[in-house]
Amino acid sequence: MSDTKPQHFLQHIISQDLADKKHTEVVTRFPPEPNGYLHIGHAKAICLNFGLAEEFGGRCNLRFDDTNPGKEDQEYVDAIVEDVRWLGYQWDGEIKYASSYFDTLYEWALHLIREGKAYVCHLSPDEARAYRGNLKEAGKDSPYRNRSIEENLADFEKMRAGEYDEGACVLRAKIDMAAPNMNLRDPILYRIRKMNHHQTGDKWCIYPNYDFAHGQEDAIEGITHSICTLEFADHRPLYDWFIENLPVPAKPRQYEFARLELNYTVTSKRKLKQLVDEGHVDGWNDPRMPTISGMRRRGYPAAAIRKFCDMIGVTKAASTVDVGMLEFAVRDQLNESAPRAMCVLQPLKVVVTNFDGDAETMVQPVHPNNAEMGERKLPFTRELFIEREDFTEDTSLSRKKFKRLVLGEWVRLRGAYIIQANDVVKDSDGNIIEVHATLVPDTVGANPPEGVNPRGVIHWVSATQNVDCEVRLYDRLFNDESPDSGDKNFLDALNPESLQIISGAKAEIGLAGAQVGEAYQFERAGYFCLDSKNTRADRLVFNRTIGLKDNWANKV
Repeated sequence: MSDTKPQHFLQHIISQDLADKKHTEVVTRFPPEPNGYLHIGHAKAICLNFGLAEEFGGRCNLRFDDTNPGKEDQEYVDAIVEDVRWLGYQWDGEIKYASSYFDTLYEWALHLIREGKAYVCHLSPDEARAYRGNLKEAGKDSPYRNRSIEENLADFEKMRAGEYDEGACVLRAKIDMAAPNMNLRDPILYRIRKMNHHQTGDKWCIYPNYDFAHGQEDAIEGITHSICTLEFADHRPLYDWFIENLPVPAKPRQYEFARLELNYTVTSKRKLKQLVDEGHVDGWNDPRMPTISGMRRRGYPAAAIRKFCDMIGVTKAASTVDVGMLEFAVRDQLNESAPRAMCVLQPLKVVVTNFDGDAETMVQPVHPNNAEMGERKLPFTRELFIEREDFTEDTSLSRKKFKRLVLGEWVRLRGAYIIQANDVVKDSDGNIIEVHATLVPDTVGANPPEGVNPRGVIHWVSATQNVDCEVRLYDRLFNDESPDSGDKNFLDALNPESLQIISGAKAEIGLAGAQVGEAYQFERAGYFCLDSKNTRADRLVFNRTIGLKDNWANKV
């Protein structure tokens, strides 16, 4: 049986188009609006558009649909460029902008006016809504719809010259106010926005609407397959109307696929911006955010995101994907690639009373299943740190329930000696502050002698040669499977335990050289990376990317 993955419907369409010689080269585009940071849904669109171009030996453009200066910013442009590059894709030629085509789009608007297919409308927004009708009732013609071509040309020039206030009028296409598809009821082509644009400055005070610009940009760039999400399916007749009624150099075709919806996640740009603006998160790149920059800061590998997008496939049927699939892809990728390390989150000192002299070097593999990654050297000293939860005085606990260090019993330290807990030191409140233990000689890499029966294996670090660090344990931002469905206020679903900050953690000494972008598996604690925002030379901050296994099901 063949292991070849079946083609999804877009691959099949492109294959057939090439076989029929409809196109000699496949050209796609990824056209984000620079009005926010990209999220996991955009990652699917990036992987799809760039991936199809790569698969079929074609080209993919990165184009910013920057037609709304009121909501756009250069910050978003820069962040999007970084995200696409980080995911591992390269666009064809220079970055493209809708604003680069504003002169051409203006000329094409004039063309529609001259053809009697566009007019300047002075209805107020409220009046325009009333005239538009609804799904059950046809709209009615604007009183400005049948003015002469000369009047409309003159009025449109006044709009461009800034002689009208914002909202005073718009340019509309003259299509059909009784069309069952609301998008065809004389849609807006241009509106007045007297504001500076991040690319064109103050050259324009009128800006094309997205629906008017989008298809024409595709035509100018020679896009062969304009791939959008399902919400644009009702816009396709309008896309086609513009292509048919304008002197465009090519005739692209729009295709729609189901957008990515994840449970326990909100991807509305408006709501994500609200989380940022109201301080619920630490910016757009907060590691709990579903933004690409947030996932990068949290330590998600780009390869894992690409793998996830491949796993969920491409269909026309809308559905919600379990976020556990994304977490599986991340965990699976990190298990293969992340070096191992030991970090004690809640340190408890252990004094090995029969160990004298200088530190002894313990050698452990960087990765237990990949010898090519080499070895790491750990100092074993008289004073060590273990996890506070890894010790108990309660000798009644069975070995099945507690496989760690018990007073009077033995445990193996990972890659080092077997030790026996002999005594404890407590503070004035009765809290254990120190454990005294003895090591069993000749047990490094060797079986225990007769009569010594360790309960299990625990991790440790030297108490005198380690790296002091802060550890941030991240969890899902929302504790509701569908936080913004129906009449819910998505803020009510915020998980109060989505971030736990632990100061005074102790990591093995080799992590002093950790770099941003590198991932590590901390023994028993999960996968971690340096925080790119808060780490300084004198203060390492590690973010938990994900746990070693999915414990979420136990919480809900």
